[in-house]
Amino acid sequence: MNIDGLSIFFREAGSSNNPTIILLHGFPSSSHMFRDLIPCLADHYHVIAPDYPGYGNSSMPSTVEFNYTFENLSLIIEELINKLCISHFLLYVHDYGGPIGFRLAVRNPERVLGFVIQNAVADEKGLGKPFDLFKALWADRNPVTEAAFSTLTTFEFTKKQYLTGVCQPYLVGPDGFSMDQFFLDRPGNSQIQLELGYDYRKNVELYPLWQKYLRTYQPPTLITWGKYDFIFTLEGAHAFSNDLKYIETYYLCGGHFILEEQSRQISVLIKRFFDSFYN
Repeated sequence: MNIDGLSIFFREAGSSNNPTIILLHGFPSSSHMFRDLIPCLADHYHVIAPDYPGYGNSSMPSTVEFNYTFENLSLIIEELINKLCISHFLLYVHDYGGPIGFRLAVRNPERVLGFVIQNAVADEKGLGKPFDLFKALWADRNPVTEAAFSTLTTFEFTKKQYLTGVCQPYLVGPDGFSMDQFFLDRPGNSQIQLELGYDYRKNVELYPLWQKYLRTYQPPTLITWGKYDFIFTLEGAHAFSNDLKYIETYYLCGGHFILEEQSRQISVLIKRFFDSFYN
């Protein structure tokens, strides 16, 4: 779909007569990360999984042509949802999908039916060791901190994100990290990732606002957390319980990309949790 002159790719499944769930991917991934989850949800939900500008199969304008901020990514996704005539929706957020999804929710609290949160945070205690490179960049953006940050876009780190903390390594094939690296290695993409990494500081500044949204609107929230994630901490998962009443939290055996091992189990949890609210 054309959104503000950009071609935005999305995967769609299930009947539009069913409740819609929007799947928002993380770094350095795309809607491809949901390839196993989508068919598990399609019998119960209308599923939309977009690729952000600069990711997956969507347009990748240069940083001169498009201002890569989380605010702008969220506005593109909001316009996609509007053009698809989706009035109400559940949000499934992972990693970078968190800042995008929480922005959508703050702007449209009456439209959000609930959250599924997979290793995404709204509390600074949730930022793990790799965020030291982000924080150094925020404190002093210079060639040294930029070069250090760029290590996060290497094949070594991409593969590490997929394989660290896994419990069933034989289930984690190379498709995920190979696909991600293919898109990361496109000319100009490293600059896009650098701009978003620097902009991430604004997400941290908004954490109090997102926490206030959660306390005020109390969206039913299901936490499906890869408990051996080295990027976002268990404290980040615990923190949501401080603000929410209608919450269930599951610490699943696996790492940052828990869907590589637990897509079917997570689909069962989603159906059971939200059926209790909306059926």
